[in-house]
Amino acid sequence: MTILCILIQRHHLLMALLAMEAMILTLVLLMLSSHDAQWTFMIMIMLTFGACEAGLGLACMVSMARSYGNDHLTSLSINKC
Repeated sequence: MTILCILIQRHHLLMALLAMEAMILTLVLLMLSSHDAQWTFMIMIMLTFGACEAGLGLACMVSMARSYGNDHLTSLSINKC
C-alpha cells in the first residue's frame, strides 16, 4: 500500500516522505507482532533509521521549499543544478 502511495504521490516530496515513514512503521509493527527475541535489536535499528530518514527528509524539504518555493519534485532538474 505504501509503495503504491509513493508511486501515486511522486510529485510532492512531503507525501513521498510520509509514505516512506508509513512503510518503516509497518515493518516495525510486523517485527513486533512476531514476538521473537531476536527481532528486538532489528526493531531498534529500524526505528533509528526511520528517525534519521525523517530528519534528513525534512531538512531536504525545507531547503527545497526555501530555494524553489514549493515541494514539487518536478522543480528539481539537472539543468538547474
